[in-house]
Amino acid sequence: MKSLSAWLLTGAVLLFGNTAQADLQLRLKTDGLSPAQQQASQALLDEAMGKLPPRFIQQLDRTIDVGWTEEMPGNAYGEASLVSELDLNRKLLDSLTDGSAATQQTGRPHGTVRQEMLATVLHEITHIYDRARLWPAAERRLIQRCSQRNSSTGLVGIPDQCRGQTERRFTLSDDPRLLDLAGWQQYVGRRGEREQHNRQIVRSPDIYETTNPKEFVAVNMEYFLLDPAYACRRPALYRYYKEHFGWAPAAKDTCAQSFAFLNAGNDFAKTPLGQVDPERVYAVDYLLAEANQNWVSRWGHSMLRLVICAPGRPRGPDCRLDLDQHLVLSYRAFVGDVQLSSWDGLVGKYPSRLFVLPLAQVIDEYTKTELRSLASVPLNLSRTEINEVVEHAAEMHWSYDGNYFFLSNNCAVESLKLLRSGSNNPQLTGLDSIMPNGLLEVLKARGLADTSVLDDPREALRLGYRFDSFRDRYQAMFDVLKKRLPIKQQTVEEWLSLKAEERRQWIDKADLRTSAAMLLLEQASFRRQLQLAQDEVKQRYLGARELKNGGMDKANATLQQILANSGFLSRPAELLGSDGYGLPQPNEWKRLESQSSQRQKQLQSLTGELDKEVRTLLEPARAAEIAANEANLRQVGEHLRALHKAAGGLELP
Repeated sequence: MKSLSAWLLTGAVLLFGNTAQADLQLRLKTDGLSPAQQQASQALLDEAMGKLPPRFIQQLDRTIDVGWTEEMPGNAYGEASLVSELDLNRKLLDSLTDGSAATQQTGRPHGTVRQEMLATVLHEITHIYDRARLWPAAERRLIQRCSQRNSSTGLVGIPDQCRGQTERRFTLSDDPRLLDLAGWQQYVGRRGEREQHNRQIVRSPDIYETTNPKEFVAVNMEYFLLDPAYACRRPALYRYYKEHFGWAPAAKDTCAQSFAFLNAGNDFAKTPLGQVDPERVYAVDYLLAEANQNWVSRWGHSMLRLVICAPGRPRGPDCRLDLDQHLVLSYRAFVGDVQLSSWDGLVGKYPSRLFVLPLAQVIDEYTKTELRSLASVPLNLSRTEINEVVEHAAEMHWSYDGNYFFLSNNCAVESLKLLRSGSNNPQLTGLDSIMPNGLLEVLKARGLADTSVLDDPREALRLGYRFDSFRDRYQAMFDVLKKRLPIKQQTVEEWLSLKAEERRQWIDKADLRTSAAMLLLEQASFRRQLQLAQDEVKQRYLGARELKNGGMDKANATLQQILANSGFLSRPAELLGSDGYGLPQPNEWKRLESQSSQRQKQLQSLTGELDKEVRTLLEPARAAEIAANEANLRQVGEHLRALHKAAGGLELP
């Protein structure tokens, strides 16, 4: 008796003979079309066929009937059926026939009417390709016979030998890798479930792509086939399509080696536009701000550190000493955020955006203001994975505008998604942790994080794997006060929690060494007050933003001005308006540099008045405490200078 496979082969020969399967064909419906209309229509279809990948044509082995219909909205270009029909809007036929469609501008992404029509044909055929499930009719009959024969033996359903011929063969829109890149990533904490909303909405060529994965596949197929710059604007997706089809259309000669980014550092005297070359990135570290006593910070804060080599230095371990070159990738709501209020974080009131910050600023924020240590743990990534993480970070910097949820889309979740989508490391695929410190433990358990660099505390500090909190230094300064003054407080936290006026009584009683210690503590208190003030301003802005009926218009005009001038740091794409998509290209960098420099100058000019203006937005108690803190700083400074002069020292500035 013949085996089932032999029986299938015999049946196939009887049905098809020795002929090969037919490739994709686009068959024009000519009824009601003049010769000129037929010629113009056929030229459009021929051009579309010429744009398609050879593998696409070979795999989509069917004939698709293409016709013109008047039963379509005026703003629509075309629509495909589920299997093998494509309708185009007849309202466009005349302009296609007389050639005016080739010059008529649309204001849509592809420019002219004819180019939009070509994109539509490619878009709709891609839908058919993407949802293709069954082989052609003759093969379906063969599968049916196979199933019937199986039934005669008493078995139920389609046997495994037949089942593979009825499943989807080359679908793109449910491919996990594409979903990661497209913006429907794994929902961390829900074991493989995909996020429902795509937040990669900025710098999109066509926002329709974020409707669902099927539309994303079709829209990006248009640009993959038609835009020579696609490889540079969306490099990861370009590689995906190229690998899937084993082919790619002609692209630009070369793409820029570096990616542009806006440095959100707080030094307004520096031009914010920067560039990062993946080849200069020696390593990617998991940067963890360790927990403190605040409820919202008890699990730490997740960031990624790019260890970048100084220009001219060969890529290697010594690059870890080039601290002034290193950058931090941090998902935050605002530039200065090192903490979020717990309630607003729970309900998703904050935006979540990827900021690029200088390492030195991040160290100061956490160690001096938050009094939290930083641990910088190297990730075990290949050279290719490092390059692609940097590339994906650049893409997210320009395109992502998410919402912060403390329990489901926090800094750890965002960092994990960035690593997973960027590196495509299989070890990250099933990784599931929503807490910053928990994520580090899981990375360590999977061999992705090398925490051994922290084993020797002294060496870790020397090599920049750890940055200690200033809490111990402040406590040491407080111990000086405690030893020389009859104060009741036992810890530096208790001392700093006093109101500035309560601390002031001890200033004139301090000796030279005690005054120096007190000055350092007053500076620490002042930084803390500024952080609290910043948070109040932020809360006022967010509260106004949530109001309906033009609530933001009722917000303080000064606040709007401040945010208007600094907001570009959280949404850098606004500097380019609606021009272009994806990663900014070198021809857009000049505009970015000009626009960002202009904004920085406005911020710098505001710096002198900014302090007074912001204080008008604060609660009276907060403004009074800041003023009292400043008075303490002046008084301690004057007292310290007087003591120093009396001791015979040079006059202090």
